[in-house]
Amino acid sequence: MKLNLERPIAFFDIESTGINVSSDRIVEISILKASPDGSKEVYTQRVNPTIPIPVQSSEIHGIYDADVAMEPTFQEVGPKIAAFMEHCDLAGFNSNRFDIPMLMEEFLRAGIDFPMKGRRFIDVQNIFHKMEQRTLVAAYKFYCDKPLENAHSAEADVIATYEVLEAQIERYNDRLENDMGFLHQFSIQGGTPVDFAGRIVMNEDNVEVFNFGKHKGVPVTAILQNEPGYYGWMMNGDFPLYTKKVLSDIKKRMENK
Repeated sequence: MKLNLERPIAFFDIESTGINVSSDRIVEISILKASPDGSKEVYTQRVNPTIPIPVQSSEIHGIYDADVAMEPTFQEVGPKIAAFMEHCDLAGFNSNRFDIPMLMEEFLRAGIDFPMKGRRFIDVQNIFHKMEQRTLVAAYKFYCDKPLENAHSAEADVIATYEVLEAQIERYNDRLENDMGFLHQFSIQGGTPVDFAGRIVMNEDNVEVFNFGKHKGVPVTAILQNEPGYYGWMMNGDFPLYTKKVLSDIKKRMENK
């Protein structure tokens, strides 16, 4: 079943130096952009992360320091990536928790403006886990009835993710709508994320609340007003840049009222 698209959607997969969104870096990104007219484009780029790739990570994705030593940095290729994904909804496998936050960190670090407002985020893993509780390799075998060759290659993974979503919509046509707005909502777990790392989410009353620690579930504005030191602790702490940006925006909004 073909995806019912109102605008382009960019499926993307990232291989990185590790899984810490704040301190790790992208070493490869592959993007499959599907358009409403049915056309598809694939863009794959290896990236020099400017920091060593731990052996444990290289053993997973097969990319070593020597493989990216002569590749461009994200600062150099970021504008092209942003342009390729312009006006696209975003999709991936575990993208809401990892790929989107990691990409946003790289954009912010490089000083590249990549607006997120109005985009829809479809996480094929969340849909899969709600339906079957498996991994991408198992999902590909289950939905597409064939083995996933070159797993943990960004391009192989992102193409497989695209095919899995098409198969999911066809298999669950009585429960899943072929609509990006519906799939965006269905992909969300634990409250709508405001900062993509899930530290700040929207509650049922559409209020921004903290989603971790001693203030979990408490409105952000209430903590900023009653415990101003918490803002400084977060801004100086090991939190993703985008989380800090969201927190700063909320504080500025309060001050402007």
